[in-house]
Amino acid sequence: MSTKALFSPYTVRNVTLKNRIVMSPMCMYSCHKEDGKVNSWHLTHYTSRAVGQVGLVIVEATAVTAQGRISPHDLGIWDDSHIEGLKQLVDLNHEHGSKMGIQLAHAGRKAQLEETIIAPSSISFDNMKTPEAMTTTQIAETIEAFKQGARRAKEAGFDVIELHAAHGYLIHQFLSPIANQRNDEYGGSKENRYRILGEVIDAVRSVWAGPLFVRVSANDYLENGLTPDDHVYFAERMKAQGVDLIDTSSGAIAPAAIDAFPGYQVPYAEKIRHEAEIATGAVGLILNAVQAEEILKNGRADLILLARELLRDPYWPYHAAKELNVEIEGPKQYTRGWGM
Repeated sequence: MSTKALFSPYTVRNVTLKNRIVMSPMCMYSCHKEDGKVNSWHLTHYTSRAVGQVGLVIVEATAVTAQGRISPHDLGIWDDSHIEGLKQLVDLNHEHGSKMGIQLAHAGRKAQLEETIIAPSSISFDNMKTPEAMTTTQIAETIEAFKQGARRAKEAGFDVIELHAAHGYLIHQFLSPIANQRNDEYGGSKENRYRILGEVIDAVRSVWAGPLFVRVSANDYLENGLTPDDHVYFAERMKAQGVDLIDTSSGAIAPAAIDAFPGYQVPYAEKIRHEAEIATGAVGLILNAVQAEEILKNGRADLILLARELLRDPYWPYHAAKELNVEIEGPKQYTRGWGM
């Protein structure tokens, strides 16, 4: 049987993924008692995708501060007490041959919490609660929180860290003039709006030598919003700071009309990959193995991130291998069913 790009290994820094299939971070909103801790749902949900032979499983947006949660039920990494559960999750997935990533996040103005919420500017998202504009002290504290989150992720044994700079959450809010109307060193020019992301990357890199991804929204789809060209500039900056891969999504800084069709975000990954000369991941309505193979073979992206498809089918890699006529090794306990 022929070798296919989708099932070829991929090495980034000191980590080799067994294939190019990645589980995209997706919020589960399943923590109990607002404690942000891993529970049985997370252990079952993520580990089943490792059993299904996903090469890299990226854990959902995980809050670096309690104030930075999207909801009261978000997973957290703001305290050392979170490390034990996250390590258990990592170890379970490693048993089944998947590498583990975690997405470090802060919701900013999209936090749906009772307490005060913070953002670059005092501008609400749609009809949600109005945030307080962050002071420079709060910005420094948030950067430190990302650094400590990275330290905890390292202690838990994660292979990859991803920074969430997409989907209208805090870092994206700083990047986009739609949400950032500051007049200090963190607002105004493109360079200033990038500043917090640059400082977060440097802080994380001070404690983390492994693969570092950043998820971006490569198009705001709004007048005066960010464009793919802006993200080529941002990607060049990130590459110079030691970021390894840009996970290329789009939208969600504010309500916008988006024409979503199969592969609609792939051109953004392709543009950033070629113009910024950095590895990218493609995400967004990638539905089948032939589509994924085309993206990789034509050099449009380096990794394929699947979201809803992996919610529908934890064994998507097995079915993709069948579709591409590739034989893959699966769990020996499933040999009778997988035909190995």
